[in-house]
Amino acid sequence: MSRATVARRIVTAAAYGGGGIGLLGGAAVGLLLAEAQLARRRVGGSDDVPPVADGLYGTVFDLLGAQRPLLLGFLGDSTAAGQGVHRARQTPGALLASGLAAVAERPVELRNVALPGAKSDDLERQTNLLLADPERTPHVCVIMIGANDVTGRMPLAQSVRHLSEAVSRLRAGGCEVVVGTCPDLGSVEPVGQPLRWLARRLSRQLAAAQTIAVVELGGRTVSLGDLLGPEFAANPRELFGPDNYHPSAEGYATAAMAVLPTLCAALGLWPQAEERPESRREGPLPVARAAARAAQRGGTEVAAASRGPWALLRHRRRRRVAAEDPEPTATSTVGAAQSAESAPGDEDGPEGGGPAHPE
Repeated sequence: MSRATVARRIVTAAAYGGGGIGLLGGAAVGLLLAEAQLARRRVGGSDDVPPVADGLYGTVFDLLGAQRPLLLGFLGDSTAAGQGVHRARQTPGALLASGLAAVAERPVELRNVALPGAKSDDLERQTNLLLADPERTPHVCVIMIGANDVTGRMPLAQSVRHLSEAVSRLRAGGCEVVVGTCPDLGSVEPVGQPLRWLARRLSRQLAAAQTIAVVELGGRTVSLGDLLGPEFAANPRELFGPDNYHPSAEGYATAAMAVLPTLCAALGLWPQAEERPESRREGPLPVARAAARAAQRGGTEVAAASRGPWALLRHRRRRRVAAEDPEPTATSTVGAAQSAESAPGDEDGPEGGGPAHPE
C-alpha cells in the first residue's frame, strides 16, 4: 500500500470518527514498549519552562505607530513553545515574528498559546484562547503539533480529526493557517531499532495525513522532517538541545527558515516569481500524493492548487540573513530568508529579532 493511500485512509477515518490503522501484533507491541522505556531513559527530557516571547516585533518599521500590527498566533506543543532554549528571541515564534516583520516591513504582534507536552486534543483549548476576542483574531496562525501524538500512541485518525477541527475554526474566523507537520521522530539519536523504524513510519504517516486534511481546508503545510530529520541526524550536537530531543537555538532557526516563506506566502507577501511549483514539468499533483512526497522531504510546502482537488509542492532553499541587532530589547530581522527552487523529490511508493519588551 502506498504512502498516499495510507494517508488518505487516515484522513477518511478521521472524517467519519474512526480510529487508527493497526500495524502490529501483541508481541511486537510489547517489544516496542520496552524499547520506548529504554529510549526515555536515554533521551531524558526537560522540565524547563519555555521563555515567554509574546510581544511586538518590528517596531522599527513603524516608529510613528501609525500601522496596525499583523497578528501572529502560535499553537502546538513544546516545539511551538520553544522548549530547550532560554532566550525569547531564540524561540520559533520570535524568529518567525521577526522574519515576518522584516518581509512585511510592518510590526508583528505575537501571541503564543502552545503548551509543552500537548497533543492534538489540546488544540481546541488553544484555539478558544486565540478566538476569544473577535477584534483580536490573528491574521495568520502557525501550528506545530504531532510528535506527542506519536509518542503517546494517540490513534492517527483521532490526531488528524483534532487538527482538522482547529484549522476549520481558525479558517472560519478569517485566519490564514500554516501547519508545521509532525517531525521525523526516527532521527532522535538515542532511540534504537526497531522503535526508530516505527517512529519514523508513524510520524511520516501522520505528517502526510495532516497535510491532506489541512490543504483540503484551505491551509498550507510545511514538512518539518528537517526539524528532527536529515539535517539534525547529520549534526545532532549542533541542532539538538541538551536533552537530545528538543532542538537547540540553531535547530529552531533551521526550522523557522523552512516555515518563513510559507508564512509570508499565506499573507501574499512572498514574491510571485518564487511562488512557482517545485516542478513545472510535473505541475499539480493529487493532494494525497503531494502529501506523501512532502512527508519524505523536510522543508517542502504543500498548498492547494488554484482549481480542482490538486496541490502544489514547493521546496525552498533557505539562506539566513544576519540579525541587525541580536539583543533581546531590540528589533531583529533574524529568520528572514530567500528561496529558490530545487529538483523534485522522490516518487511516491511503498513505505520502506527579539521582542519590543525585555525578556
